[in-house]
Amino acid sequence: MANEKAAPAKEKKAPAKEKKSGSKQDAKESKGTGVREVGVSPRLAELYKSTIVPALMKRFEYKSVMQVPRLEKISVNMGIGDATQDAKLLEVATKEIEQITGQKAAITKAKKAISNFKLRQGVPIGVRVTLRNRQMYEFLDRLVSIAMPQIRDFRGISDKSFDGRGNYTLGVKEQIIFREIDAEKVTKISGMDITLVTTAKTDLEAMELLKAFGMPFVKRQDAVKAS
Repeated sequence: MANEKAAPAKEKKAPAKEKKSGSKQDAKESKGTGVREVGVSPRLAELYKSTIVPALMKRFEYKSVMQVPRLEKISVNMGIGDATQDAKLLEVATKEIEQITGQKAAITKAKKAISNFKLRQGVPIGVRVTLRNRQMYEFLDRLVSIAMPQIRDFRGISDKSFDGRGNYTLGVKEQIIFREIDAEKVTKISGMDITLVTTAKTDLEAMELLKAFGMPFVKRQDAVKAS
């Protein structure tokens, strides 16, 4: 009787080991597949390395690749002034900006109290997202290739929105230019500010960098050629 009971116990252990071994192998395979997918660089990231860097080195006669300006981050801000009266507007804005950027948004709060606008300090008044690395390049690609062509009577963006330190801010009046937003479900048209932060030391260098990425600037009449 003792031997008969022991035999089934051994049979149960064997399949358990096989299942454990199989699960490890599956995990390795799935992990390997995930690494390969993540390892695919965004189109603009590859364009920067292969084309933009050599072009800017020649244009500005940089002596080192490290001198070439690069895109550091993109900040997307959506202000919701009516959120002080209707909290649901802030929830909708948060959902929309997350759909557009593919990243979780942070709530921005009023830094100062303004009595004329019935605004108290610390009250939520908007949402923002800061994009870096892969998400940054993918967002810029969609902005330039898909969203901007959706703007009515679009003729290009102004070159006067640089801050003097190589950063550029673009104002978007309607969130529905992004295909991630279903225009039929939008109850309120909202705008946003998109700030592209670069490592460029001058606005001219920053503009040439962004132009190389495909930003459609209106031609500057008094552009100064680099010597």
